[in-house]
Amino acid sequence: MKFTKPILSTFLFNLLFIGIISAQEGPISKVWVADQGDGTYINPILHADYSDPDLCRVGDDFYMTASSFNAVPGLPILHSKDLVNWNLIGYALERQLPLDFFSKPQHGNGVWAPAIRFHKGEYYIYWGDPDFGIYMVKTKDPAGPWEEPVLVEAGLGLIDPCPLWDEDGKAYLSHAYAGSRAGIKSVLVVKPMNAEGTKTTGAGKLVFDGHENHPTVEGTKFYKRNGYYYIFAPAGGVSTGWQLILRSKNPYGPYEEHIALAQGETEINGPHQGGWVELKNGEHWFVHFQDKDAYGRIVHLQPMSWKNDWPTMGEDNDGDGTGQPVLIHKKPNVGKSFPAMTPPDTDEFEGNELGMQWQWHANPKATWAFSNPAKGQLRLYTDQIPEDAKNLWDAPNLLLQKFPAEEFTTTTSLTFTPNEKLENEQVGLIVMGMSYAYLGLESKKDGLYLKYVTCLDAEHGKPEQEITIKKLESHHIHFRVKVEKGGLVTFSYSENGQEFISVEERFSAVPGKWIGAKVGLFATRKSKTNDSGYVDIDWFRFSK
Repeated sequence: MKFTKPILSTFLFNLLFIGIISAQEGPISKVWVADQGDGTYINPILHADYSDPDLCRVGDDFYMTASSFNAVPGLPILHSKDLVNWNLIGYALERQLPLDFFSKPQHGNGVWAPAIRFHKGEYYIYWGDPDFGIYMVKTKDPAGPWEEPVLVEAGLGLIDPCPLWDEDGKAYLSHAYAGSRAGIKSVLVVKPMNAEGTKTTGAGKLVFDGHENHPTVEGTKFYKRNGYYYIFAPAGGVSTGWQLILRSKNPYGPYEEHIALAQGETEINGPHQGGWVELKNGEHWFVHFQDKDAYGRIVHLQPMSWKNDWPTMGEDNDGDGTGQPVLIHKKPNVGKSFPAMTPPDTDEFEGNELGMQWQWHANPKATWAFSNPAKGQLRLYTDQIPEDAKNLWDAPNLLLQKFPAEEFTTTTSLTFTPNEKLENEQVGLIVMGMSYAYLGLESKKDGLYLKYVTCLDAEHGKPEQEITIKKLESHHIHFRVKVEKGGLVTFSYSENGQEFISVEERFSAVPGKWIGAKVGLFATRKSKTNDSGYVDIDWFRFSK
């Protein structure tokens, strides 16, 4: 493995020197690594949009999942041995249900705020779909396969569920409400559930109303410790809030309240919504997100302590029990050291399956993508965009992945083979959000044309604006996108793979609907055909 530039100053060279990277299981990111190689880590542990994270510990292993909204596959499953180094091992949802509904992009809908738990030898994930209700999916192997989802309770606006199995065999489910569907918000409920965890069995009780002091309280995580029932619930809003802790001796309350984590004097806005784990040695840790605009909801790790049966997260400098986020800290003591590890980003397309870093914007058709490991390529066939589509916001076949760092460069090599009988087939490299931009190739009667396209406010159907750069002699080209701090994007291209020409106009990346901006590929056409054109992708690489 070759590295051409240091990551996070000089720490990568230290890792190479002591041989850690050579021992780790797979390629390590060249753009973000939290493990500093000296027994410490930096936040965020994942500079990627793993929104609303939750986790559990089973023996020596940690498993984490996150919201995936309309992206497919959904419910990512990440694995770690030390809470700092994470690898993406699979997804709990191969397709979104209902299948027909999610065959079209449903921006901001789908999988909201999941909770993952281990109970009687099985892993359970609960999540709320604001338009359909609370679902559960389970497995004995978190790497998959997972069973078919079960609808635990149907209804509009039921979100952020979390199960709790008590020592007496009773089961409970906490959840919140989405005001956009339910017509109410900022309240939390606890309901009885059957022992199998497949159905709520009663109306339950409203256990907390946050309107007075904790507006937009949501994101419940239900725990029990030392005879107390705890509901961890973020409040105050996604980008501006705090981590609220509720406790009671009865699952239905009444609940006392305490703020365990807030921004304090740091730059980490809205630190809340996540999961708590206890290590074998008694250490406690809390994983949460930070909303970082175009980069999405990135993942932080905070030390956690208990005093008088109240938790404090991060560092509590004034001793009031409310901590603030740490930026660098000693790694969790799990009894041994583990090699640096990151979720995948670069893809050489050498496998038989699509890499786990990729997600579609809707349930995919079988004809969209085919791996060709013999050639080390991925082939994307063009697919007709919906007739009523105003721009690519409505296109389901966008193959995208999360921004993996604050600053990075993505380069891809591709060869476009359009159907010569068609016009207006298009392929390209895109940065996608509620506004988007791409470098693309378009087929016309007289050949291939290179163009740069932007679409501001795509969410509301605004049209694309394009600049035709040139007519191409070759069907092979390299595209590149450079992302700088603040999500400032520069596109460039190369016809020989060596000299890149930048597009003068720069683009500011913006979030998607409840997600960060993404980068990836597309292959579309405007007309029907019995034999679509295709693009062969040689590789898709991330670098500093």
